[in-house]
Amino acid sequence: MVTVLATVFVLGVLIFIHETGHFLTAKLFRIRVDRFSLGYPPRMVGKKIGETDYCISAIPFGGYVKIAGMVDESLDKKTLGEEPKPWEYRSKPWIQKALVILAGPLMNVGFAFVIFVAAALWYGVGEQVPGTQVGSLVEGMPAQQIGMLSGDRIVAADGKDVTSWEELAEIIHGAPGQILKIEWMRGDSLFVAEMTTAVEKMEIEGEIQEIGLIGIGPRVEMRRVGFWKALVNGGEVVYGITKLVLVSILKLITGRESLRSLAGPVFIAKMAGESARSGLGTLVVFMAFLSLNLGILNLLPIPVLDGGHMLFLSIEGILRRPIPQKLKLIVQQVFMFLLLGFMLFIIYIDILRVIHK
Repeated sequence: MVTVLATVFVLGVLIFIHETGHFLTAKLFRIRVDRFSLGYPPRMVGKKIGETDYCISAIPFGGYVKIAGMVDESLDKKTLGEEPKPWEYRSKPWIQKALVILAGPLMNVGFAFVIFVAAALWYGVGEQVPGTQVGSLVEGMPAQQIGMLSGDRIVAADGKDVTSWEELAEIIHGAPGQILKIEWMRGDSLFVAEMTTAVEKMEIEGEIQEIGLIGIGPRVEMRRVGFWKALVNGGEVVYGITKLVLVSILKLITGRESLRSLAGPVFIAKMAGESARSGLGTLVVFMAFLSLNLGILNLLPIPVLDGGHMLFLSIEGILRRPIPQKLKLIVQQVFMFLLLGFMLFIIYIDILRVIHK
């Protein structure tokens, strides 16, 4: 029940924020909004207030606002062959159309930034403690399997004394799949054990290389910061996650990463449930991370997504004439079908990941 409620809360908030961006910008430019929907068609329940139908639709993988005169996820054919009306999207200047499209993703990015700044102000900013004290362990990895605990201090690896995390990491990373002798202190007690490092492929200086891992992280302490430092930290977190997402997308396109690495609704639900059990703060930060991902992915130049609408708009700007509405509708229909098929594939992968874990 916690997982279900957390998932509904997270996805509901993120979809609402995204669609509110489109909605408010359209209203700002006096464009009529016919529908504000959580979920994709068909429509289930709702209420019309003024000119807008606020509703919940059947397919819970997103949402949309039906903007008058725009071919979108609703696949509405009413405006085909008609002249643009003054209150329609089609009749507005190019820059206003672009802002209406971009407002949704930008709301998601802005929401994530605000949450990261608030988290820095509330919890502080994590700083690595000097030395080789272990802060976190990954379940099932070599360090955890030999009995190492958080708070232990590693003093030697592969027969070499280590005094900094950088020295330790260099030895471990340089021994993928090899047996390493690790020595660590717990209070006044010395422990010694051998382990075989895990192997992970990583891009280093443009080349894919294998590195060794044992599943440990350094000890991190939270330090209180002021408003300006929190702003800077929020920007750094947004930049770091954005870079990571874009690199992952590039790896998927070039085949260096499998589609099976993607997380879908089932995995997101699992993470939302785990975050909720850790506390409201953890859930909100997870929601910010997801919001940023949603904003970035929505900018991909794929029809049905906001990036696809921007692609159409950019082509129209270059050609200096509108793309036929009928052609847009056909492309939207094809990619809506492909998107649903892709989502089913990701859900299948998610279920397998959960079953086999």
